[in-house]
Amino acid sequence: MKHLAACALLSLALAAPLAAQDVASFEKRTSVHTLGNGLTVVVCERHEAPVVSFFTYVDVGADREVPGITGLAHMFEHMAFKGTDRIGTTDYKAESAALGKVEEAYRAYDLERRRTVAHDETKVKGAEQAWRSAMEEAEGFVVTNAFPELVERQGGEGLNAFTSSDETAYVYSFPANRVELWALLESGRFLHPVMREFYKERDVVIEERRLRTESRPIGRLIEQFVAAAFTAHPYGQPVIGWPSDLQAFSATDAMEFFKNYYVPANVVVAIVGDVTPAQVFPLVEAYFGRLPRQPKPEPLRTVEPPQRCERQVILRDPSQPIYVEGYHRPAAGDPDDATYDAISDVLSNGRVSRLYRTLVRDKRVAADTGGFNGFPGDKYPNLFVFYAMTTPGHKPEEAADLIHAEIERLKNEDVNDDELARVKTRAKTELIRSLDSNTGLAQQLATAQARFGDWREIFRRVERIDKVTKPDVRRVAQATFRLGNRTVGVVESTQMATAAAK
Repeated sequence: MKHLAACALLSLALAAPLAAQDVASFEKRTSVHTLGNGLTVVVCERHEAPVVSFFTYVDVGADREVPGITGLAHMFEHMAFKGTDRIGTTDYKAESAALGKVEEAYRAYDLERRRTVAHDETKVKGAEQAWRSAMEEAEGFVVTNAFPELVERQGGEGLNAFTSSDETAYVYSFPANRVELWALLESGRFLHPVMREFYKERDVVIEERRLRTESRPIGRLIEQFVAAAFTAHPYGQPVIGWPSDLQAFSATDAMEFFKNYYVPANVVVAIVGDVTPAQVFPLVEAYFGRLPRQPKPEPLRTVEPPQRCERQVILRDPSQPIYVEGYHRPAAGDPDDATYDAISDVLSNGRVSRLYRTLVRDKRVAADTGGFNGFPGDKYPNLFVFYAMTTPGHKPEEAADLIHAEIERLKNEDVNDDELARVKTRAKTELIRSLDSNTGLAQQLATAQARFGDWREIFRRVERIDKVTKPDVRRVAQATFRLGNRTVGVVESTQMATAAAK
C-alpha cells in the first residue's frame, strides 16, 4: 500500500509541470482567428498523418427553446444534413416554390387541428390531405442523402452531429487535400439551409423519442426527474422535445430558430490535423466570411430559483428498480467546479471508488452505481447526480441509504491522501487520453473556446483540480448535499410488489 501511495504521489508531482509543458507545446501549433462577421476559428497543427478533423460548435441547444418549440434545436441538427440550394435538389427554384406551398398548407392544417372552438374534424382531414399533397409535390425535387453521400465519395469519415442542452455540434474528417471542399460544404449548409423533407424527418425524431424515452423505464424516469428538478430553467425540458411540440412546430419555426441562433458570432470552428494557419485562414475567410454578420444572441434571462424543499418522482413499472437523486450546483465557470470534479472521481471513478466498493462489491445491492455532475449540461447551474441500478431482490431504498451514508461520510470526514492523489493523477491521464485523436482534440478546443473564450481552459481545469484540498471537498459537500436541495427519482418495480404480495 505504501508503495502504491508513493507512486501516486510521484505521478502527482509530475502532473503540474507536464500540464504546463502541454500548454506550451500546444501554443506553438495552435492559432485562433476571428472573422469580421464574428465567427471564430481555432487551428491546431498535427502533421503525423495527411488527415484533418473539423468540429463546428454552435452555442445553442435546448437552452434557447420555449414551450411550443421544444426539440427544435435537435430538429435543426437533422435538417443540416438535408443539403443546400445546390446540393440535394433537381430544381431548387421549383422546389422552393413547392416548399412554400407546403408551409401554407401546414399552417392551415395545424390551426384547424388545434382549434378548440368550432372544431370540425372534416375540415381537419381536408386540410391534412392538402398538406400531404403539397409535401408529395415538393418531394419530387429531392435528391435523397445527397450531402452525406457527397462527403463520403470525397473520402470523408465520421460525419455526425449532436445536440445537447447547451450546444449543437457537427463533426467529420477529410483527407488533408479536401480542406477547401470542407469549407465550401460546411459554410454552404449554414449559408443556404433548406427545410426539405422537414415533416418526414420530424416523424423520424418522434420515433427516436419513442425508442429512447417512452419505451424505456430509465428514459421515462429521467425525463420526469429533470422536469421536477428544474421548475423555471430550460434544463427542465427534454432535448428531444415534448411530444405535442414535436407534432406541432414547423419548418418556418426551424428557419426562425436558425436565423436567431446560427449567427457567425455564435459559432466556433476547430480544425485539427495536417494543415497550417496560413493555408486554412484564407479559406475560412473566403467561404465562412459569406455568412452575414449579426449580433451574438443575448444571454439567457431565466435563472433557476433556489430549491427549498425535497422533490420526488416515482415511476411504477414492471422493470428492475432504479434510484436517482440530484442536487443543484453552480455552472462550470464556478471557482468550485474542480472540487465537484474531485468529488465525482472519489465517489465513482472505477472499482476503487467509494460507491462501487460499498453498493456493488461489498453489499451487492446494485449492479451499477455512481455520482457525477454537469447534468443535464454545465453551461448553467446544473445537477450533481447519484444513481443506482439495483440487483434482483433489492429495493431502491436500500441503495438510497447506502448512498446517503457515503454522502455523510464525505461531509464529515476528510478524504484520504491516496484518494486525493488518485484524483489528481487521473485528471492528467484523462486529459492526455482525450486529446489523443484529432476529432477529440477538435471537440475540446471548440468547446473551451466557445464556453470560456480561451481553448487553454482545457489545461487549466487540470491545474485547478491539482489545487483541490481536503477541506474544499468537505466544504462543497456540506454546502451542496442538503435535503432541501435534493430531487429524487425512483422506479418502483411492480413485479417485485406482486411477488411480495404472493
